[in-house]
Amino acid sequence: MSKRFTILIIPEGSHRVRRFALQLSAIKWSAAGVACCVLLVIGLAVYAVKSGFDRREFERLREQSRVHQQEMDQLVAKLEDLRKELLVMAQNDAKLRIMNKLTKPKTENLDGVGGPAVGDGPVDKLSSLQDQIDNLRREVDLRRVSQEEIQGFLNDQRSLLGSRPAGWPVRGWVTSDFGVRRDPFDGQRRMHEGLDIATRTGTPVMTTAAGIVREVGTEPGYGKLVVIDHGHGFSTAYGHNSRILVKIGQRVKRGEVIATAGNTGRSSGPHVHYEVRVNGVPVNPDKYL
Repeated sequence: MSKRFTILIIPEGSHRVRRFALQLSAIKWSAAGVACCVLLVIGLAVYAVKSGFDRREFERLREQSRVHQQEMDQLVAKLEDLRKELLVMAQNDAKLRIMNKLTKPKTENLDGVGGPAVGDGPVDKLSSLQDQIDNLRREVDLRRVSQEEIQGFLNDQRSLLGSRPAGWPVRGWVTSDFGVRRDPFDGQRRMHEGLDIATRTGTPVMTTAAGIVREVGTEPGYGKLVVIDHGHGFSTAYGHNSRILVKIGQRVKRGEVIATAGNTGRSSGPHVHYEVRVNGVPVNPDKYL
């Protein structure tokens, strides 16, 4: 048998009683309905809160994606500028090699770099960007190797140029040229391996190239003699000096005073006997004045 509940309501100050009879099943259904409503309200509230959070997270991610896209676009622009600078460097590199008669670098086998992305998706753009970075890195390595090679060549040329005699060792005038001549003392024809430059005793004698003093002393034919080794096979000799101002092993610069002119040794008057030798062989100093 079904259970029934009776609810009595007696208003204050009134003798009238209101009576309500409720079945247990109705109470259960009502409670179930209220519970469902409460759950529905809670579910809607949770959904609303979650939807708001999702919208905020979506906006945050979209803004982050926009910023990342801007940064990627800026990076692509900078890479393009760097590619153009490397192209200019490559052109200058080629010009330097042509001017100095150098061959192309052995590692110069790179393709061109740059260009649009393969696709519009982030993965495609990122992959294309990584390819450009790798290409630029290889291009930078190539330019570095090439520049080191050119710098080494130019250093060698600078060293060679610094070792090559140039200019007059003393102020004066040539009284005897390089070559076979009649000896001023016995009249015999002999090879004269340098230039005789007449000047006053005590005139400063300067080295015509940087180098190391290899010999200092007195020789019967040369008088007081200074010999300087300039490297790359070049050496110079300065004879008949009145005074020597350097020592063996001393480093000297081009134009540095190493002695004073005189009339020592086998000499008929104040002058400097100047010799230039290449790999030990005397050559005409005229081409180095």
